[in-house]
Amino acid sequence: MTTTRTRSIVLFVLSVYIAFVFVQSLFFKFSGSEESIFIFSTLRDWSGIGLFEPFGRWAVGSAELIASILLFIPATRIYGAGLALGIISGAIFFHLFTPLGVEIKGDGGLLFTLACGVWLASALILWLERRAVVALLAFLRSRFAGRRPASM
Repeated sequence: MTTTRTRSIVLFVLSVYIAFVFVQSLFFKFSGSEESIFIFSTLRDWSGIGLFEPFGRWAVGSAELIASILLFIPATRIYGAGLALGIISGAIFFHLFTPLGVEIKGDGGLLFTLACGVWLASALILWLERRAVVALLAFLRSRFAGRRPASM
């Protein structure tokens, strides 16, 4: 098996894992399951930001769906992985640094463990696609270099 073929298989498997975790949670986020409402209500109560529940639940679910789709289009894979990494970094932050905690309603830390797996898979996709990431960053730098915000 060639390294290109192996790389393609690894990228596909990582994308499937991320999409599986994200897509299987969509039903719960969009249907308003007790566990999803508990998670986002806990964040709402902790932060004092009323938008966490239900708007935050719907926004996160929508972003997870978009990331899942982008992961399977080769030209947009790095955008999907970047979006997934951002989403899941937020989830891990909230698990670790808020009253939410690592274990949710007796799940034994399953959601947190899946989140860590998604973080690793997303980071690995970006590393495997690092040439495309560097090219994107170079493009953005050339496009926006030297621009200053308008003075007030």
